[in-house]
Amino acid sequence: MSIKTPEELEGMKAAGRIVRRMLEAMKSAARSGATTAELDAVGAEMMRDHGARSAPALVYGFPGVSCISVNDEIVHGIPGKRRLREGDLLKLDVTIEKDGFMADAAETVVVGDGSQIGQRLAACAQSAFQQALHTARAGNRVNEIGRAVEAEVRRSGFFVVHQLCGHGIGRTIHEKPSVPNFADPQAREVLTEGLVITIEPIIASQSSRAFLARDGWTMRTADRGLAAHHEHTLMITKDEPLILTAA
Repeated sequence: MSIKTPEELEGMKAAGRIVRRMLEAMKSAARSGATTAELDAVGAEMMRDHGARSAPALVYGFPGVSCISVNDEIVHGIPGKRRLREGDLLKLDVTIEKDGFMADAAETVVVGDGSQIGQRLAACAQSAFQQALHTARAGNRVNEIGRAVEAEVRRSGFFVVHQLCGHGIGRTIHEKPSVPNFADPQAREVLTEGLVITIEPIIASQSSRAFLARDGWTMRTADRGLAAHHEHTLMITKDEPLILTAA
């Protein structure tokens, strides 16, 4: 969506605050021995307390409140009986609807003391997001975001998962434009003031190859390598974008 009124901006900010509270609560509960279903329940309680609804369940019929993916699971993992173990690389991806507005954010968390590669991968996803922020301003093209992400990921020796990208958001989860994490020549839309998008580097340790698991939801790395994901919802301005899902 493109925000045009103060009321729309406040609606998006309110949705973003709920996403942040859910993520922080789930991160605090992420420890060895906890199940992914238990983490989902923590987020769900926070969501309900603030009068929000799960956007993936609402829009797509996702069988959980939030997407929770572990290790080689890249995105869209279904919460369940899996117990976290020391060193797991955990992706928490939260999207909610509140009063007709939707916001989306994700973080990668190392459970306990993780491997060096896992820690580096999580840090790279966050760093790639920060690099992309410098290009996310009115007048630039969408593919400049992807160019910045890809440059940082390659510099760190990792790989962008090309099948997955950021997107416009606001009244539903996935709106135009798509926001690839590489310099896609097709992504030539010009960013405009008020446009709300997600920037979300989705990266892997060994290659860019991925596949859809048998459950019909979870995307996994084809080589069983680790994956990381860092995402915020933000509004484009003439200067630095306004991050709506920040702490």
